[in-house]
Amino acid sequence: MRKFLILFLFCVGLGFGLWRSPSLATQGEYDSLILDFRETVETSVVEQQLKAIAQQFNVIPRLNSEFSAADQIYVIEGKREMLQWLRQSDPIKKATEYIEPNYIYRAYGVPNDPDYPKQWNLRSINVEAAWSETQGEGITVAVIDTGVSPVPDLEQTAFVGGYDFVGDRPEALDDVGHGTHVAGTIAQSTNNNYGVAGIAYKAKIMPIKVLAANGGGTVADIAEGIHFATDQGADVINLSLGGAGASQLMQEAIDYAYRKDVVIIAAAGNANKNAAAYPARYPKVIGVAATDAAGKKAPYSNYGAGIDLAAPGGSEAGGILQEILNPKTGKPEFIDYKGTSMAAPHVAGVAAMVKATGVTEPAEVLQVLTQSAQKVTEDPLNHYGAGYLNAGQAVAEALKGKITVKDFFRWLRDNGYLNPRFWIDGGTVALLPKLAMVLGSYLLAFFLRNYLPFGWSLPLSSGLVFGSSGLFFLKGIYIFDLPQAPFRLLGSSLPELGNAINGNPALNPLFASVLIPFGVLLLFAGTEGGKRFGVGLCLGVASCLWVSAIAGPMVWGLGSGILAQAFLGINGLLCVALAKLMLTEPLKTSN
Repeated sequence: MRKFLILFLFCVGLGFGLWRSPSLATQGEYDSLILDFRETVETSVVEQQLKAIAQQFNVIPRLNSEFSAADQIYVIEGKREMLQWLRQSDPIKKATEYIEPNYIYRAYGVPNDPDYPKQWNLRSINVEAAWSETQGEGITVAVIDTGVSPVPDLEQTAFVGGYDFVGDRPEALDDVGHGTHVAGTIAQSTNNNYGVAGIAYKAKIMPIKVLAANGGGTVADIAEGIHFATDQGADVINLSLGGAGASQLMQEAIDYAYRKDVVIIAAAGNANKNAAAYPARYPKVIGVAATDAAGKKAPYSNYGAGIDLAAPGGSEAGGILQEILNPKTGKPEFIDYKGTSMAAPHVAGVAAMVKATGVTEPAEVLQVLTQSAQKVTEDPLNHYGAGYLNAGQAVAEALKGKITVKDFFRWLRDNGYLNPRFWIDGGTVALLPKLAMVLGSYLLAFFLRNYLPFGWSLPLSSGLVFGSSGLFFLKGIYIFDLPQAPFRLLGSSLPELGNAINGNPALNPLFASVLIPFGVLLLFAGTEGGKRFGVGLCLGVASCLWVSAIAGPMVWGLGSGILAQAFLGINGLLCVALAKLMLTEPLKTSN
């Protein structure tokens, strides 16, 4: 009998399961309501109803837009109380197709930095799609450049210790703003209501100064900077610098970093020549060419040999905006720079996000970046390398087929009852009625036991749970990309199953009544286990109906007012009466 009951519960849940508990779930954020008047209703009737609403609530109904007149869709300011009143008003119900909250939807992944709309470069690399997965957490990017100055828009950016190889001192401050600009593109403080955004804004910056105030630096200092960054734990190195002449010392430094799994990115150069400058031209360095706001090769950008990818570098039509300290005034200022020096940190930021997903080896990072790049069909001179940098596709490519430890803990953080936001943002409001349903069904059973003794058993408890709440906690479990239907289905109670197919928030009066418990008892009352299950089901359904009548009454054809409450309340009483009737012949006490 036990196996049969478990199979019965599974089959019922599998057949009728519900996406969620609609009548009790948190309804989202809204501050206005939508009234969709029937197109067959005369304009005079609509105006009469709108006038009544305006007088009742001191609001002004309005068409949603100039295109809403034909469909007669009106919007009014209001909350839950007004929504309930409108749904209970017979004249308005008859005149409208539906009345519902005007829910507020928000864009995903858009930072609140006021000058972010000016950053065409970040949108052109599809960075918002990447932000939904990672922002470069746990990755350190070494900016080997002119140093980095502490501008206001880097105050929330994490830094690790660097070094000034020009002045031979630990503090690597910027003389000209170039390195600060580069660091900002990689990891500018983001969502701080100030300035602009960075790409991998949760990555750490390691400032290493190898270029003097005149913008020049020696191969010896740059090679030492690479060694230093590698030994100090850098994951990515950005080299927005270059020149002519191959160097064995530089090659050895690059090979050393590569063996330590450090990804090195370098600017291709601004001479519009048919070859990348060094160090971008070295085989183990990702060479980056520049594009303008239209996605075309920037007029100054080198091309040809040594180009692996193309990224935004700007042109006269628009540059790359970041904050620096003006070298003349010493004050912070937002300036748009142009050059392959600005293109390289875009790739460095995306490489940091790719590394944050768990891709470690430089060759794998390069493969991810090139495979995910937006291809250019005709590029005989190799202006673009593998194509345009695409941050969102790169992160998606890096995550493909992975279920890492980090993913697991992110799942714990973001889903279901394990998500703290569930408890903070109103999930408790939806959970409490469920708990009340379960506890109520057991209290009913306990009450009846005082008058009609019976023994507790698995069939009885199964009926109580299935009738009152189902295994509701299963709805809060999400296991990556596996089908969620079994969890959602088994997480529904009997009265909720009737509105599972069409997703209507109203309870189906057939399921939210005494009829199905009565049918179950007719089928299974001939056995001891069946009778116990039927009694439990009756009491569970009664508890569910009574709690629903109080917390959120809504029944097909009856609305959400007193009629729905009366229907649910009376059927709850009938379920208790049916359980009592079945107990006139006491159940045998289980051993």
